[in-house]
Amino acid sequence: MTVQNLSLFCLLLISVWLCESKLQCEEGHSGPTYESMQAVFDLQSFRPAVNLSNPTITNISFTLYAVLGVNEKAQILTTFLWLRLYWHHEFLIWDPEECDGVTRISLPVKQLWSPDIIVYEFVDDDVSQACPFVYVNHTGHIRWDRMLRLVSACNLEIFSFPFDIQNCTFTFGSYMHTIRDVRVSPALTFKEMSGNSKRYLEASGEWELVDILGETSILQFGIDEWDIITFWVVIKRRPVLYVVNLLIPSSFLMIIDILSFYLPPHSVDRASFKMTLILGYTVFLLIMNDLLPSIYFSVCLALMVISLLETVIITNVLHHNSMKYKEVPNWVKIVVLKHIARLICYRWPEEEAPPTKHEDDKPNNLNCTSPPTIIQTENNMPVPHPATNGAVAPPELQQICQYVGDLRSHLRSLQKESELQDQWCHVGYVLDFLLFRIYLLLISCYAMVIICMWCIWISQD
Repeated sequence: MTVQNLSLFCLLLISVWLCESKLQCEEGHSGPTYESMQAVFDLQSFRPAVNLSNPTITNISFTLYAVLGVNEKAQILTTFLWLRLYWHHEFLIWDPEECDGVTRISLPVKQLWSPDIIVYEFVDDDVSQACPFVYVNHTGHIRWDRMLRLVSACNLEIFSFPFDIQNCTFTFGSYMHTIRDVRVSPALTFKEMSGNSKRYLEASGEWELVDILGETSILQFGIDEWDIITFWVVIKRRPVLYVVNLLIPSSFLMIIDILSFYLPPHSVDRASFKMTLILGYTVFLLIMNDLLPSIYFSVCLALMVISLLETVIITNVLHHNSMKYKEVPNWVKIVVLKHIARLICYRWPEEEAPPTKHEDDKPNNLNCTSPPTIIQTENNMPVPHPATNGAVAPPELQQICQYVGDLRSHLRSLQKESELQDQWCHVGYVLDFLLFRIYLLLISCYAMVIICMWCIWISQD
């Protein structure tokens, strides 16, 4: 017989002896003697069961004491739990009447066998302060209270931030022991765990506990099966901090962006104002980056960019096309100046009417070789032409006639340019009114969504 087999045989003999006898107590001593306890400590590596075919039942309960952090980018939830484990040690049994009425003692947990219960979702080491002792009842039932800083993976939904409700899963089970060796079950009802946790989370932190739900199930991996308990911890955020520091300042910036539409687009560089506003909003988001997820408030930024794009379009209509003195296309007159203007109730100036079709230009050339009978001067005084039938006008008169024709052509050109510029201005104003109302509609819908989300959050139990 080898030394290893001999030591195993001796341990089995000790275990049989412990099964047939209780812990000894000496007269004048409170509790079991050190010698009898040392025999149990020597069996630390063995599961404390008289019949190893019977699994050790471990009861689990916890109290959610605090939510330390929620990392939406890394999808990690950090919580602080008060974990309580119960199991039965069949070798730690004594008679209280023989031990001076002692019914419970504390022992170092490192000297006893303990179930290897873990949380399957953990992603980091536990750095909380360890609890080195356990309470042992005279019937062999052990209670181990642990402080657990749990860093776990959680599928965090941040679409409705800061009015979000998160549902994270905690799965408790043995790491190595299958259901043949260790079985787990809740020590308290899920309603009791939820009530205990709500009392501690009610006045601490930015998170509020909604409910704790759970169920027991069996995890099968290959041919082995593990007994597990799955808890669903439902928490919701208290949004007051974010409303004061994020929503209200962003609302002010959005209101300023809306009021910028009232700046005259033809005389004020509205695009520079909006670009400055977007730059200021970006700096604001960078300062508040630690308070919000990376994708949040992108809607507000997108709306500001849309507002800037609208300004670019209107500027192009008012300046670029008018500077080229292009004719307003007929379809633009019909669609924009007629239908859209009527749709948005655009008010035309009293001295102007909606342009329809530009009048054909009259001929600008003056026929100075066949002199007319009357020449109209600038002061509207008729000047009779001294030419007779078949006579040729003098060169001085022909030169004057040419100068008058050039002046008339220039005035007609200026008048046409003014008319084209007025028409493009009306097109720009109508489009500006239309896009402004669409922008107001988008912002109103966005505000309604925020308000509805807040109402839903308030109505949650």
